[in-house]
Amino acid sequence: MPAILAIESSCDETSASVCVDGAILSNVIANQTIHEAYGGVVPELASRVHQQNIVPAVQQALLNAKVSKNDIDAVAFTRGPGLLGSLLVGVSFAKAFALAKQLPLIEVNHMQAHILAHFIAEKKPSFPFICLTVSGGHTQIVLVKDYFDMEVIGQTLDDAAGEAMDKTSKILGLPYPGGPLIDKNARNGNPDAYKFPEPQIPGFDFSFSGLKTSILYFIRDNVAANPNFIQENMNDICASVEKRIATILINKLKKAAYEYGIKDVALAGGVSANTGLRNLLTETGAQNGWNVFIPKFEYCTDNAAMIAIAGYHKYLKGEFIGQDVAPLARMPF
Repeated sequence: MPAILAIESSCDETSASVCVDGAILSNVIANQTIHEAYGGVVPELASRVHQQNIVPAVQQALLNAKVSKNDIDAVAFTRGPGLLGSLLVGVSFAKAFALAKQLPLIEVNHMQAHILAHFIAEKKPSFPFICLTVSGGHTQIVLVKDYFDMEVIGQTLDDAAGEAMDKTSKILGLPYPGGPLIDKNARNGNPDAYKFPEPQIPGFDFSFSGLKTSILYFIRDNVAANPNFIQENMNDICASVEKRIATILINKLKKAAYEYGIKDVALAGGVSANTGLRNLLTETGAQNGWNVFIPKFEYCTDNAAMIAIAGYHKYLKGEFIGQDVAPLARMPF
């Protein structure tokens, strides 16, 4: 019954989790509100706040799990990808904890961990399955053959879907973080009120730069004609943008599932918390006879529970790393 302490610090959430024999016993997430004043994550500030949050987060995770630090068998941590300064805080803490207690270290790829979050729940996908992984920095379609045998078969050629939502929220004058506010406003809007183009990208790849430009020009032209256009139509704009981003994602996912002949289809990453995307995937799955897997909201955004479950499966395989490990801002998938 291995007990794994997991650390996640890739961006602006400091998170710690305890996993015992594959069961998540705690998942503590400390958010950073300091970035709201700047309209986005400031890397230097993020790393400093991680230093303040990491010890209390770990202490709370151990307390919630009712596990002593002396009961821990290994330490798992996010090595990358992410903000280098933020990663450095988590990696340094994990190395220090492991060194002090003479424990093995387990490195985890942040994007693989988002996919493996599906193995926290009782209902798990069967290999092989296809996972649409969507966040502020990544948009990928991944063929998952085994726990750590994954192939990226499609990805964004420029901007990520989450970044497109964030930039739309800035254009609309919404405060940071804007993605959840797009979602909230969209629930009260008409998704067919406005039409935005769908990029014609071959294969399973994505592009969102053109869509962002289209939204920018749409808002600019309508505000020029009516200065109150955004305020009067906020819900409809958000609903229409959300629908277009979701349909771009699901159309590519549907194409990949069909060509690979796979019926187990999963969603992961921070944008998987978006209501419109979750609903569209559920509807598309029912129409195509898919087995659809969507994580609980607490496992969608960056969290240490997904690092813990990935670390647990690496522990079973005996995949450990030495104390000379360094964080990687860009980590091979």
